[in-house]
Amino acid sequence: MLNTITRNRLVGLWFAAVAVVIASVVAMGVNVGVSTTALLLTLCLVPPGIVVALWRGGPPQTVGEILYAANKGTEGRS
Repeated sequence: MLNTITRNRLVGLWFAAVAVVIASVVAMGVNVGVSTTALLLTLCLVPPGIVVALWRGGPPQTVGEILYAANKGTEGRS
């Protein structure tokens, strides 16, 4: 399952988890002060930012793949 997850889906799941945490904090009646707000904001924004910055895309094309794509329409030597 983890091999097929996309970056957007992972960031979306993170925001959903943080929303559940914030909703549970409010539901429990915790006094949400400036420090708690700063902590929750940091919890929400920093990890997805790291994921977006460090997630690798696909590997670059090799020379063979580039040449094959360029010669796709030819049948052998002309």
